Amino acid sequence: MNPVAPKIRMGFVGGGEGAFIGQAHRQAAGLDGGFELVCGAFSRDPHNTRQTGAALGLTASRCYHDWQQMLDTEALLPLDQRMELLVIVTPNHLHAPIASQALKAGFHVFSEKPAALDLKELLALKEVLQGSRCLYGLAHTYLGYPMVWQARDMVRSGVIGAVRKVLVEYPQGWLSQDVAAQGNKQAEWRDDPGQSGLGGCIGDIGTHAFSLAEFVADQPIEQLCAALGTHVLGRQLDDDAAMLFKMAGGASGALIASQVCTGEENPLKIRVYGDKGALEWRQEEPASLIHRAFDQPLRTLRSGVGQPWLCEAATRRMRLPAGHPEGYLEAMANLYGDFAQAIRSHAEGPDAPGVPSIETGLRGMAFIEAAILNHRGEAKWTAVQTGASLL
Repeated sequence: MNPVAPKIRMGFVGGGEGAFIGQAHRQAAGLDGGFELVCGAFSRDPHNTRQTGAALGLTASRCYHDWQQMLDTEALLPLDQRMELLVIVTPNHLHAPIASQALKAGFHVFSEKPAALDLKELLALKEVLQGSRCLYGLAHTYLGYPMVWQARDMVRSGVIGAVRKVLVEYPQGWLSQDVAAQGNKQAEWRDDPGQSGLGGCIGDIGTHAFSLAEFVADQPIEQLCAALGTHVLGRQLDDDAAMLFKMAGGASGALIASQVCTGEENPLKIRVYGDKGALEWRQEEPASLIHRAFDQPLRTLRSGVGQPWLCEAATRRMRLPAGHPEGYLEAMANLYGDFAQAIRSHAEGPDAPGVPSIETGLRGMAFIEAAILNHRGEAKWTAVQTGASLL
């Protein structure tokens, strides 16, 4: 009998009662039984933190007033008791400062995206990470879906030939009205540049579309031409974006990201066209990958354990037989699973294989800055550069 691997001790900053994404992270981390929640600073409201901690079965002594107190106190505990991994699910402006201090204190970090408010801050965080021996991961959850890995494998293995065109779209409708004025706290902080960062819609969901395009097409976006818009009166940041782009391998493409598409839920979608065929994947139907060949009928590949025609990378991320849908939590759980494997194998940072890394964060931040610069300026094309800030 194989010995049971010890659970990795995990702490949370943010994700208190009423926060969707914190609960999603805890559920995903618990799906495979690899993590144990041992502490948290769940909210700026002490009552919320105490109430959240109690509901999660934590002792009062491990529910901290703020993240700095948590880092300081946990670092003094014996190695076999203190947390090993810090999960950051706060508004964006706290991601980099908390991650930096956690890494310096010797804790691994798994952060919600974006990794920082701007490229300068993110490059400083990268320096801290490289000076530590810790692992860092970014919650680009859509990159955890098995059929996304299947699509990438088919591109890499030449099934659709040379990639010519990439179309990716992410329309949402939840900000079609001024819900911030109605008291929606998630909308409030997302429209505050001090908390959200330079981009609104492009930072919140545009980076997901951007990362998905680069991941599946297996080549970076080098240049873009962007038009950003704000359709709700009084909103400070963009709520709508459309752009053309050019990729390093010669493909051209288009990206649409919008949060004012009334009635839409979460239909992230990508289509990749090559000279021998095409692929299509939709997040709202994640178990299916459509394959169009040049001289054959359309076929739909379906996810499921034991499907011999699927690649190893996709199969390893599946838990259920065909016909039993897996979704968002399972995709996030795949990221946690890969992170757990890296910690257990005593990998010394900065990257956990299979988990979006700080380089993914750098690409996303460069995308935001390039889109804003292009929209504001007169140049037809703007380069997506990760080495230095454009703004």
